[in-house]
Amino acid sequence: MDFSKTGLRVAGIIPARYASTRFPGKPLVEIDGISMIERVYRQASLCRLLQTVVVATDDERIASHVEAFGGKSVMTSSHHPSGTDRLAETLEILEKRNEHYHIAVNIQGDEPFIRPEQIEKVINLFSVAETSIATLIKSIDKSEDLFNPNVVKVMTDKNGRAMLFSRSPIPHIRGKANEEWINSFTFYKHIGIYAYRTEVLKKLAALPPALPETAESLEQLRWLWNGYQIHTDITDFETFGIDSPDDLLKLTNNS
Repeated sequence: MDFSKTGLRVAGIIPARYASTRFPGKPLVEIDGISMIERVYRQASLCRLLQTVVVATDDERIASHVEAFGGKSVMTSSHHPSGTDRLAETLEILEKRNEHYHIAVNIQGDEPFIRPEQIEKVINLFSVAETSIATLIKSIDKSEDLFNPNVVKVMTDKNGRAMLFSRSPIPHIRGKANEEWINSFTFYKHIGIYAYRTEVLKKLAALPPALPETAESLEQLRWLWNGYQIHTDITDFETFGIDSPDDLLKLTNNS
């Protein structure tokens, strides 16, 4: 089914915090004269399946900046433990403004070069009625990524539903040296864009932390633990997130 014919309204929400241990003020840092948050906003706005794009922030400086370049923002609590909780509050605020959406897309505020095709791909997973949570994955082609705990791995079933996320390589390749693993199985990394049916998102925000989530520090394990399915699709595009000033320096050096 063509998603555009479903009649479902979709909101693209970009969580953006000013406070950050590794990179305070990150959303406002400039890349070639344009702030990171404006770059993300511009890219998201190119997605034809989004009815609105909004920045969800807890800082007046970010909100003012977004409004200044013509974007839309909402002020949310500074006490949210995750982006999912911030999304849920954002939807409540939009509903009070009489803006109602069936699907919410969590767009990372530190990926200034996210492609609109990626956003569209994750939204298209909702062409199937059973999809309640959707995300993207990409094949791993470097052994260093496979064994890097900062690269989150995911294993799916034959229908593309996530079975497990882990910072460790999954599955374990028995009887082969680590350097042989990359050529022994098609491993996938998680691309951190999520979309949710809004009624499901509200339920997710009310769930308590789960033991696997606490062990791995991966919020999506809370959802699997509680029986929610996460549908995936494969993207060929690599994402580049800015987590620290060093990442910004690498970006500058490679441009």
